[in-house]
Amino acid sequence: MPNKYRGEIGAELGGRHRTLVLTLGALAELESAFGAGDLMALAERFGSGRVSSRDLIRIIGAGLRGAGEAVSDDDVAVMTVEGGAAGFVRIAAGLISATFDESVAP
Repeated sequence: MPNKYRGEIGAELGGRHRTLVLTLGALAELESAFGAGDLMALAERFGSGRVSSRDLIRIIGAGLRGAGEAVSDDDVAVMTVEGGAAGFVRIAAGLISATFDESVAP
């Protein structure tokens, strides 16, 4: 069961319930992928409200790997989710919110 105090979320991806979390390593992976110099730049990018399909794949893939799953971005790209593209957006938004929302911090 996901622990919201650790920034974990649960999602149904590819027909399985999975846990996602943006660990420090996963955030470093995203900084590199997006060319963000630091966490503030990464948070600003996420806060812009603009996201591509490739962005969703990278964010969700990093979240799955952060939770210990051995998946590639190519694996994530072929996963299905209820609601299609909007479902992927909801998962990525929930993961980002769980990571950066200060009101959840213990």
